[in-house]
Amino acid sequence: MSRADEIFISNCRDILDHGFSDEGLDVRPHWEDGTPAHTVKLFGIVNRYDLREEFPILTLRRTYLKSAIDEILWIWQKKSNNIHDLKSHIWDQWADADGSIGKAYGYQLGVKHIYPEGEFDQVDRILYDLKNNPQSRRILSNIYVHADLHEMNLYPCAYSLTLNVSGRTLNAILNQRSQDMLAASNWNVCQYAALVHMLAMVSGLEAGELVHVVADAHIYDRHIPIVRELISRTSKEAPKLTIEQRDDFYKFTPDDFHLEGYDPHPFDSKFPVAI
Repeated sequence: MSRADEIFISNCRDILDHGFSDEGLDVRPHWEDGTPAHTVKLFGIVNRYDLREEFPILTLRRTYLKSAIDEILWIWQKKSNNIHDLKSHIWDQWADADGSIGKAYGYQLGVKHIYPEGEFDQVDRILYDLKNNPQSRRILSNIYVHADLHEMNLYPCAYSLTLNVSGRTLNAILNQRSQDMLAASNWNVCQYAALVHMLAMVSGLEAGELVHVVADAHIYDRHIPIVRELISRTSKEAPKLTIEQRDDFYKFTPDDFHLEGYDPHPFDSKFPVAI
């Protein structure tokens, strides 16, 4: 069984069997028809993925890895907040007429700050420390900037990545305030697993553990039947990830990532996304 499948099944069963339902409460998300989008949720899910053992992509359904990596590079490499720099349309509903999502996500990573070593944005500061000060316990990003929340079209969901080097191994903790288990759970895991691999490669390190901490892990009411069907499936063997060798983080492209033996179950269900 794929470890990613095992974790996803366990999380979803736990949410469905023991979660709290906000049915009848006043909630912000809604469906396209205006109906409130209620959830069953659990607080404080923590998952660990050892990237040396497998790449944590689901086989229960396909996760479109290249599109996921395109988005993480849009945020971390392009440091963009404009959907015209992104190939997919997943951000369209939060963009204004010019394509901007406000001072969110990539915008925050591109803001420069003054340090004793010089001026860096958050990404370049991380790259600098991984190469020059790998034993630091201060290597992290944070895009949940309260002073700019009023100018963000969507508050960041995955908002902080803390990196830690042990010997030649790069480990990371991804902190996420909110997680739609069906629509985005494995998408986010694959994105940040790929990001850890990229950061490790250009820093002369080996990718180790990705720890994913989710404050509010939820399944939307209209997703429950689909999730129940997904977690009833039989897991397949995890594929093998290969990455083209790069020594510059800004040279990576989605086409540098290749999955060998990826044979996920077909998934044709069309499901709504809460907004």
